[in-house]
Amino acid sequence: MAGSRRRVRGLRREELATLAGISSEYYLRLEQGRDKNPSPQILGALARALRLDEKAIDYLDQLVGGAHAERPSCELEVAADGLDALIDQFAMPAIVANRYQDVLAANGPARALSPQFWPGQNFLRWRFVDPAAREFFLDWDDATDNAVRGLREVAGGASDDPRMRSLIEELSALSPRFHELWGRADVGYQVGTMRVRHPIVGEIDLERNRLAVPHSGGQHLITFRAEKGSSSALALERLPTA
Repeated sequence: MAGSRRRVRGLRREELATLAGISSEYYLRLEQGRDKNPSPQILGALARALRLDEKAIDYLDQLVGGAHAERPSCELEVAADGLDALIDQFAMPAIVANRYQDVLAANGPARALSPQFWPGQNFLRWRFVDPAAREFFLDWDDATDNAVRGLREVAGGASDDPRMRSLIEELSALSPRFHELWGRADVGYQVGTMRVRHPIVGEIDLERNRLAVPHSGGQHLITFRAEKGSSSALALERLPTA
């Protein structure tokens, strides 16, 4: 059919608007800068229509300078940059989590250390809601305080994120301790010692560290290291990993 061949590759404006579920007129206003405050839902719809990866979504957020595009749900999110394969090479327990504290990947030592570190688990919810958490942590107050500090650090730029709001509201309703800590507004994950009681190998002291993963939508890698030659290091070696 005459005129059906495209002169340039890619989606037409009308096609992109349709895929994103918005009108062509509204998309044109965005393109021309006449609407400078698109919602996270609109940005997320455009990102999905364009099949943007996390790095491109981060750049889109920077261009807009306000709202943050909705991110994929936990069911679709995977550890960035092959970190799941990387941590499998670690002898120490290590996990990759997203901004909501959902575990996306965990190596064998981490899975053997605690059920909170199994992929698909939300370790923040586990610490506040599961009674086993109080038995596992020798200092439950410190463990919960640090988890909330870490959440607030990544949630600061996600005030328009519906899932983040839902998580905060859920835990505030379920746990007076979470409600108290969230109200303090303390920010920043703290490195330091995590003292735990494992049902098989006993008490273990672990140095915790967290590394942010650039351009990943808030993913981070957390490691738990025992001092070389210590009783805790020997206990880690006895963990029944599969």
